[in-house]
Amino acid sequence: MAAVTYNIDPAHSAAHFTVRHMMISNVRGEFTKVSGTVTHDYDNPASSHADIKIDVASLHTRDEQRDGHLKSADFLDAANFPTIEFVSTSVQPDGHHELLVKGNLTIHGVSREVVLHVEGPSDEVKDPWGNYRSGAAATAKISRKDFGLHWNMALETGGVLVGDEVKIDLEVELTRRAS
Repeated sequence: MAAVTYNIDPAHSAAHFTVRHMMISNVRGEFTKVSGTVTHDYDNPASSHADIKIDVASLHTRDEQRDGHLKSADFLDAANFPTIEFVSTSVQPDGHHELLVKGNLTIHGVSREVVLHVEGPSDEVKDPWGNYRSGAAATAKISRKDFGLHWNMALETGGVLVGDEVKIDLEVELTRRAS
């Protein structure tokens, strides 16, 4: 099978993140609105491409006050930077159904090169409505400070309120575009 272009299915995709809180536990959150396209060349994975958009307003951490703070100018500044974007620049096979996808991640108006470790895409399946679907999962670790997200608070006992390293987990379900 040659190159196939897929739309990311927003109803079945999400971007999750994990960051240390008070240096003692992890806080997890998710962005529930993920969209974009993935073109996967099954014969030549290196010519594949991804363009992913994440709606910052869809952030959810199970705590409204924390969600509001993360969307504020202290962190993501959703009013001025409503979208997080990833655009791939290269794809390298890294084993059976695994890829290293290098690209530019833009958060808070700052772009940095990031490598996504991707499992997939999965083999296609035909859904009950006649559409062909595939899926993939990706992970990466970033420094939030690299993206201008510096807000923090020193703790009385030492350390800081919010860790610098953020683990990203992306789960996407893909629907093949009509030819």
